[in-house]
Amino acid sequence: MSRRLQVAVLAVLSAVALACEGEAGSAPGEPNEPPRDDLPGSMAALGDSITAGYGTCGPPLSCLRNSWSTGFDDDVNSHYRRIRTGNAAMTDNAHNFAEPGARAADLRGQADEAVGVNAAYVTVLIGANDACRPSLEAMTPVADFRKQVDAALGRLKDGLPDAEVLVASVPDVYRLWETGHTDERAVAAWNHGICPSMLANPASVADADRDRRRAVDTRIEDYNRELRRACRAYGERCRDDEGAVHRVRFTLDLVNHLDFFHPNVAGQAAIAEKTYPY
Repeated sequence: MSRRLQVAVLAVLSAVALACEGEAGSAPGEPNEPPRDDLPGSMAALGDSITAGYGTCGPPLSCLRNSWSTGFDDDVNSHYRRIRTGNAAMTDNAHNFAEPGARAADLRGQADEAVGVNAAYVTVLIGANDACRPSLEAMTPVADFRKQVDAALGRLKDGLPDAEVLVASVPDVYRLWETGHTDERAVAAWNHGICPSMLANPASVADADRDRRRAVDTRIEDYNRELRRACRAYGERCRDDEGAVHRVRFTLDLVNHLDFFHPNVAGQAAIAEKTYPY
């Protein structure tokens, strides 16, 4: 590809990304219901590509407008939209600090950003990238994962003592493999290196591959256990989702058809519906 063509392609992708992400305040309309004084007036989203709405606008890029947490698309009906309906103070006051590829080790820095905007409500969804590594050995050890989550939650508790925090569970990636490993499109996408610890050799039912997948599944269960414990140790201002995201049955209709891994708009809507706490 020529240099000129490369520049042109990057320019188009950048323009699409900006159009996809927009700002939370771009949502049309204003709340029509009486205001509720139990709803927060600002929020921040922490996490990885799931919370960044990756792949939901078409290209393989973040698309914040479709985030289950802070998105403003009608079809997602995010936490932001639901809260804004009851509290107009939320308008233009949602911030998404989630980053594709983020792991628990990156959560502390995102917590700093949430403190910086004085968020009254913070959502956390982390852990998929800690499990989705090139090998089983490269997965984040459970003890390290817990320490990293505790560090982030500790920062929120110190910096935002009055904020409400929601800690969501890690999605069931094993269930996704079960659903898609006989679909030629999913197998072709996964063979490009999507979550290799779980999805490598996706069509194989050899004992070694079965054992590898089960090991990743167990690690995700361990992460979810520690997320619950960390939230409960935080105190009454932290709610865990009681495994709600993990129980979402992600069929291929709920993931994008670029990588057959990340939730599409319908998948984001399902997460929003299952986790909304108010």
